Amino acid sequence: MNPAVNAGILSLAGRGRLSATSLLVDGPAARADTPALRASGLQIGLHLNLTESFGQPGLCLPLGVLIRTAWLGRLSRQAVRDAVQRQVALFQDITGRAPDYVDGHQHVHQLPVIRDALLQALPEPRAGRPWIRDVGRPRMAGLPPRLRFKAAVIAGLGAAGLRRRAQRRGHALNPGFLGVYDFQGGVPAYEGWMRRWLAACRDGDVLMCHPALGAEGADALSAQRQAEHEVLAGALMARLLAEHHLTIEGAVRRPEETA
Repeated sequence: MNPAVNAGILSLAGRGRLSATSLLVDGPAARADTPALRASGLQIGLHLNLTESFGQPGLCLPLGVLIRTAWLGRLSRQAVRDAVQRQVALFQDITGRAPDYVDGHQHVHQLPVIRDALLQALPEPRAGRPWIRDVGRPRMAGLPPRLRFKAAVIAGLGAAGLRRRAQRRGHALNPGFLGVYDFQGGVPAYEGWMRRWLAACRDGDVLMCHPALGAEGADALSAQRQAEHEVLAGALMARLLAEHHLTIEGAVRRPEETA
């Protein structure tokens, strides 16, 4: 997405605090750290984007408009197919391989029409990949009503339909989803959410995060991204993982990195 996000992802990968990262192929820093990303050991997924243009041609709509248009059946199927196929091809050009999984910027991958075009554009699943991020089974134990509501709204935008279609094609999906919050509160708030998420986490779940290392002026979430990185990289995260007997699947840690 931007250099600060790239730096945060690679930093956490080196500490064994991430198992995967999603590539927004049209982002300005999409190619900047490709060798380091390949060497990181992370799974690399396609972050399907239809709401941020980054100066690229093709379908791009504000999120609210995209949701309404998709659910009213007014999206151009050809425009959606073209956009999805272009991003899948560009992902392969950047990384040299098919995506390990797929998710969506602002969760657009689950919307009607888009989910069908996406599944048609992906290679046939083999050995569990590409798997599909399922946001429709959020773990909400310990969360306040406002975050339960937000997670339920995200899930209600099309997760069940995507799950049925993906399962028919043989794609694996994560059994649970965590990480939805209000992007506020800095380190103290994020530490509190992390305590709740890890207490609710089950085997195979996906915990979404948005870290960055350093400021990025054009990014409205820059300060909170840095707070996420601080928590994810820190000693509290290590203690919580041990306390709940959790490991980050596929995480690779450099011997010289410490919490």
